[in-house]
Amino acid sequence: MATMTLRGIDDTLAQTLKELAKNQGVSLNTLALRLIREATGNDKRKRTAVHHDLDCLAGTWTEEDEAAFRHAVEPFDMIDTEIWKQ
Repeated sequence: MATMTLRGIDDTLAQTLKELAKNQGVSLNTLALRLIREATGNDKRKRTAVHHDLDCLAGTWTEEDEAAFRHAVEPFDMIDTEIWKQ
């Protein structure tokens, strides 16, 4: 396995790479190798997006989608009185 040294990394790029590595919970070396592999086509980038909220869904439902959802959750509003008689 080869060892390489990268020169000419300015402070801004170095800080950006460190932040990316920290946010992804990996070492700087692991991040650099992954980025190089993806850029050269040796590894395919994962297409799974990680979201921390539902912003990507806002405004995407059609009226039919909404109607189907409301129909699907209707049973959740029903109370089974037999269970609550105890």
